[in-house]
Amino acid sequence: HEIAGVVTEVGSDVKGFKPGDHVAVGTYINSCRDCDNCNNLLENHCSNFVFTFNGVDTDGTVTKGGYSTHIVVHERYCYKIPDGYPLDKAAPLACAGITVYTPMIRHNMNQPGKSLGVIGLGGLGHMAVKFGKAFGLNVTVLSTSESKRDEAINLLGADNFVVSSDKNQMEFLKNSLDFIVDTASGDHPFDPYLALLKVRGTMALVGFPGEIRVHPATLNLGARTLSGSVVGGTKDTQEMINFCAANRIYPNVEVIKIDYINEALERLVNRDVKYRFVIDIESSFK
Repeated sequence: HEIAGVVTEVGSDVKGFKPGDHVAVGTYINSCRDCDNCNNLLENHCSNFVFTFNGVDTDGTVTKGGYSTHIVVHERYCYKIPDGYPLDKAAPLACAGITVYTPMIRHNMNQPGKSLGVIGLGGLGHMAVKFGKAFGLNVTVLSTSESKRDEAINLLGADNFVVSSDKNQMEFLKNSLDFIVDTASGDHPFDPYLALLKVRGTMALVGFPGEIRVHPATLNLGARTLSGSVVGGTKDTQEMINFCAANRIYPNVEVIKIDYINEALERLVNRDVKYRFVIDIESSFK
């Protein structure tokens, strides 16, 4: 559901694309186009949107996403990739990129000088760090693993690194962050992270842990907010891709062929990837 490719054919009513254009496709390829969310370009919240992969389209067929040589998509759900931006780098923008970009923009975290915390340093987290630095923020990476320190600071350019299991480090960081992006999907405590926020700070949850438990005092006494977010609408997605191209922001990827997928999945389970696998479908069938 993170796809980048080249337009081969367009329908007679298509106005925004032509054969040869480089485009990206994200997590959904259709929506009702009539509800309030669609009318406000928040198609990702349409109750009838169609998943790009393993979804049921309006004609009853099951979508196959990027596991195919071709895909048919309504032009509304295609995004122009600016000239010169590599296709392999563009693909992860359509999910990982927009997933962290959307809450940052929604909560005005594109203002230089603000402080950002990023929980987790995987495919989503590393993009949050890149966006944070491009926005001029002071970025702190929060991880359970000390081994991530070097890549957070030296590879991605984070300003600070904190081991979240170290009580002294967490205590020192209390009440200092304007905003936190939580990319962790595994179950984890929330109160220690929320305590890092300033008064009226916000923590945006983009992962899907099994359970959320928060002591009311952690939120109420600091007027803090715990917010949810999922990918982004078509307008925000195109803006994000344009922003990445203009500011030379590129996801860190490892390109593989389709016959390596099973090994890649094993490596993914073992957290052995920096930070997204990208399947080169075209080369796989040559």
